[in-house]
Amino acid sequence: MYREIADLAQAGSGQFIPPTKSYLIETRLGPILRREQFAGAEDLLSCIKARPGSALSSELVSALTAKTTWFFRERDAFERIVSHVLPMMAPSAKEERLRIWCAGGATGQEAYSLAILLEESDHPALKDMQVEILTTDISEKMTTFARAGKFGHFDVQKGLSIQRLLDNFSRLDTGDWQVSKTLASRVAVRTHNILEDASGLGEFDIIVCCNVISGMARQKRSAALLNLARQLTDGGQLVLARGETATGLVTGLEPSRDMRGAYTRDVQPGALVAAA
Repeated sequence: MYREIADLAQAGSGQFIPPTKSYLIETRLGPILRREQFAGAEDLLSCIKARPGSALSSELVSALTAKTTWFFRERDAFERIVSHVLPMMAPSAKEERLRIWCAGGATGQEAYSLAILLEESDHPALKDMQVEILTTDISEKMTTFARAGKFGHFDVQKGLSIQRLLDNFSRLDTGDWQVSKTLASRVAVRTHNILEDASGLGEFDIIVCCNVISGMARQKRSAALLNLARQLTDGGQLVLARGETATGLVTGLEPSRDMRGAYTRDVQPGALVAAA
């Protein structure tokens, strides 16, 4: 039963759940089981088998993905993007606009961290530049959370300094913290599965996909990276987390000379393919 559920997760999101971590299935599906009043995961699986392709099936897949994130989780990479990479790209930007995509961005902390750094930046190359940030996630629940821009006290304590918290958030009567209208205006939110074609999102100068592909099966990692790489502009950069790599997964993605942990794509037609 657990293997069948794990197979559904892998097919839908690429997430690989080994038998040794089958406990994650019960834990992550707990809210669905309680809401639908199922006695256990086996009942949920039976329901999905009876209604393949249902909304419940999609919800199961997104529920089983890892969602751990926090503000400035990849601090060095984010600072490098704003202080060096974006200013380097600015002179050749079309219509004085640069675009960033945080793929698999969960509840939005990555996108809001970049928005904070852009607010703080005084680099002359970015002065009149419009920098758009899009954050996406496979889970509708996560994107709803990101769009609301409301975080609990525990969330803001992870990665945010007191000064950045006070400068960019307001305290609500509930005790939660609300992102400022300025930050919210910088960040767009959409639901998207990186295993699916992303051409509808447009092209991006920076694509951040951190701590996402490491939990995927190898073939799914290749598919996801290929979809991301296809949305890079000429000279665009795909940024992965420390410990993650595209090497050996996609032909036509090469390590960046400008940023550690980033990749640029070969712009020649047909150059981007999944590695054998």
